[in-house]
Amino acid sequence: MCNHIPTTEVQFTKLIEFRQAAYECLGKAWDAQFELTDAVILTPAANSFAELSLSPVFRCLWPSVYEAIQVGQPDREGLMRWYIAQIPSTPRPLLAGDHTAWPRLSAPTPRAEPSGRSLAGAYGGTSAHQDCG
Repeated sequence: MCNHIPTTEVQFTKLIEFRQAAYECLGKAWDAQFELTDAVILTPAANSFAELSLSPVFRCLWPSVYEAIQVGQPDREGLMRWYIAQIPSTPRPLLAGDHTAWPRLSAPTPRAEPSGRSLAGAYGGTSAHQDCG
């Protein structure tokens, strides 16, 4: 069974079309709203609107952040219809995993450091206390 994988150009064209259709649903202050949305998505821990205005994708002047919030009136129903239309109609794949209770003594498992932090990230898992610096 061979699945058709779209080319990068086809995927990029679909992304442009998606963004253009979403852009047309924004109403007043659409440029600032659109760039603010990008800034929110790409700024992992913004603590203020001022921080969002410093995002490289927010090319408007900083007062536009407040304008986007105050006067922006997006067509919420239109956006929701557009977003829902993007959900693939293909059935979900069945993903099976082995979760039996049999012991696997030779399998690598996370161990705790003396500090109490887990080393789960070292084995491909995630840890709530990962160093990011």
